[in-house]
Amino acid sequence: MIVDDSAIVRQSLTEILSSDPDIEVVGVATDPYMAVDKIKQVIPDVITLDVEMPKMDGITFLKKIMSQHPIPVVIISTLTASGTETAISALENGAVEIVHKPQLHTPEQRREASMMIIDKVKAASHAVIHRRRIAQAQAPKSVKPKLTADAMLPKPEVSSMVRTTEKIVAVGASTGGTEALKTFLESFPLDSPGIVIVQHMPEMFTRQFADRLNDQCKITVKEAQDGDAVIRGQALISPGNKHMLLKRSGARYYVEVTDGPLVNRHRPAVDVLFRSVARYAGKNAVGVIMTGMGNDGAQGLLEMKNSGAFTIAQDEKTCIVFGMPKEAIKLNAADKVMSIYSIAYEVQYQCKEHSESA
Repeated sequence: MIVDDSAIVRQSLTEILSSDPDIEVVGVATDPYMAVDKIKQVIPDVITLDVEMPKMDGITFLKKIMSQHPIPVVIISTLTASGTETAISALENGAVEIVHKPQLHTPEQRREASMMIIDKVKAASHAVIHRRRIAQAQAPKSVKPKLTADAMLPKPEVSSMVRTTEKIVAVGASTGGTEALKTFLESFPLDSPGIVIVQHMPEMFTRQFADRLNDQCKITVKEAQDGDAVIRGQALISPGNKHMLLKRSGARYYVEVTDGPLVNRHRPAVDVLFRSVARYAGKNAVGVIMTGMGNDGAQGLLEMKNSGAFTIAQDEKTCIVFGMPKEAIKLNAADKVMSIYSIAYEVQYQCKEHSESA
């Protein structure tokens, strides 16, 4: 069901979603009151929801849905400062995905926007929502990748690197990752190792997301900029619509934020980050793959493991969608499979253990 006060947006979303044979648009509504009336007639698997609407705003409607009859919600928001702030708030109140209203001026924009919206709605359809967030997820259908990390950089080779005791933590997440990352990052002390993160999220939303986490965590959390150093006590989140790669100059780690094609239908892509970490950090790294649909990050986590890194996958019980971790586990890419509530402590243990042994 599509809930948006704009007739143009309702029409565009209907055309995009209906183009996929697995998706049926069962209704459209101009405001939450109309949506409630239609839900009484047919209960949708997923609701796409605008956040700024007349009569009742999207956040109020979302809270009512989550407290009364939880249904997976994908937020469709504009790229304004107030819009992004409200959309991030929606994630905290139970929405499982977030996309920006599509720009359809060129065939390439329409193609990428259509792919993204369809993938997000399908991912949301596999999330099992409870009255106070998600406990488990159904096994999702696999998503056929478009391009691999080969499109951004070649596979890592075993090579001699400048010896260092600095550890790098690399994290990849998608659907449900906003809550998982909050749980993960809140557990780190000020002297934690440097952390680099890819969370599938549109541009501009990542800055608001990083700012919120920065207010909630002991460590510094920021949206990465090209050339940012990876330092202790700080987490860098890749900007939406940009790939992020780890690079190294001597014993110094830094990130490269760059354009590039969609990899595994995503930009940023977890596989791109993980491959760069395998190449430039090797056994000095710990890799973590979290909740999300599809297989982005699975191959990259295996490459990290093969380069000597310690690797962790989030378990099915605490995933919103057990897709990305499941694919990594199937490849035998994870040294451990753990609850989201335990991963941060295992990461800290592994970093401390390896530092002392070094």
